[in-house]
Amino acid sequence: MPIFNYRGRDSKGKIQRGQLDAASQEAAVDILIRQGVIPLDVRLGKAKSASVDVKAMFQSSVPLEMLVIFCRQMYSLTKAGVPLLRSINGLTQSASHPLMKSTLESVCAELTNGRTLSSSMSQHPRVFSELFVSMIHIGENTGRLDDSLLQLAQYYEQEMETRRRLKSAMRYPSFVLIAITIAMVVLNIKVIPPFAAMFERFGVELPLPTRILIATSNFFVDYWPLLLAGVFGLGFAVMMWRRTPAGEEKWDRWRIKIPIIGNIVNRTLLSRFSRTFSLMIRAGVPLNQALQMAAECLGNRYLEKRMIEMKNGIEGGNSISNTAIQSGVFTPLVLQMIAVGEETGQVDELLLEASDFYDREVDYDLKTLTAKIEPILLMVVAAMVLVLALGIFVPMWSMLDVARGV
Repeated sequence: MPIFNYRGRDSKGKIQRGQLDAASQEAAVDILIRQGVIPLDVRLGKAKSASVDVKAMFQSSVPLEMLVIFCRQMYSLTKAGVPLLRSINGLTQSASHPLMKSTLESVCAELTNGRTLSSSMSQHPRVFSELFVSMIHIGENTGRLDDSLLQLAQYYEQEMETRRRLKSAMRYPSFVLIAITIAMVVLNIKVIPPFAAMFERFGVELPLPTRILIATSNFFVDYWPLLLAGVFGLGFAVMMWRRTPAGEEKWDRWRIKIPIIGNIVNRTLLSRFSRTFSLMIRAGVPLNQALQMAAECLGNRYLEKRMIEMKNGIEGGNSISNTAIQSGVFTPLVLQMIAVGEETGQVDELLLEASDFYDREVDYDLKTLTAKIEPILLMVVAAMVLVLALGIFVPMWSMLDVARGV
């Protein structure tokens, strides 16, 4: 949203200067008038700090646990009737995370200057997402800020639990892959070269698996700087490609299409979408705007484009169920729940049911993920052992034949 620099007089006649977010200059003037400021000059401007904050680049992001605690504390303080500025000041003093503390200090300063809480939070996208700011804005406008904070706390708690389950399920496969990589490095550096030297002294005719092993080991030992540079170069190229719109969409599509894990990622994202969409509708956000915001919170460009197509279809006069069918991303059961919710006027409740359904499926898939991946990992280890056995023991048998002949 554009940022406007303004200069005006408050009710006491004092000059006030600052910045605010508004869709247009007329909207900025309306906001100032509602805040009791008579605008003298309103111009389109830039953010206060256009320079690169080097310190912020090395600052760790705020964990979800801290956002949950913040929302819970703000909910309790707001419900108890504690003034907003006093609440933020108190939470600033107790904040332990450096980024969170500095952000809340800035929010306090903006509140003191007359800005709204949502507008102040929108200046800190590293801490407060668009979903967070929108929910706070809705709570301010409806007078139900405590309800918005409670809904945000519950949303982030569910998100935190989903991430924890994903990390737990991927821990075992990650350890196995790391162990295989370390084993390959040790074999190429310490094991294969001595055997290659021994086979060369005896002049034994080497089979194809042995020649492949020796060639791989020689390349690894002689050209490891080039190999390392190639790995980093490839990683950098992929990272830059992912930053392009086409690359990001293709990468995100691949993420939800890969065998075994892709289905889990897809269901997790659809659960997040359903819960966010329900949260927005329940808070009173217009349907098309709620769909837009829920799509942007997915973090997946491919699915986001499908959801934006749903939004365009709804704006064109189609029903939610028809546009959901055309998107091709929802399961039949969820499509049926959306259709029933649309007919009964309870789309938000049915979307929550759909989210719970996806969560249950993800929970089951995560519990069985290790059992699905174990056979693949065993096949990889077995293939490594087979190649090593054929590459090392077959020439040794030939050496024994040569020794007996001598």
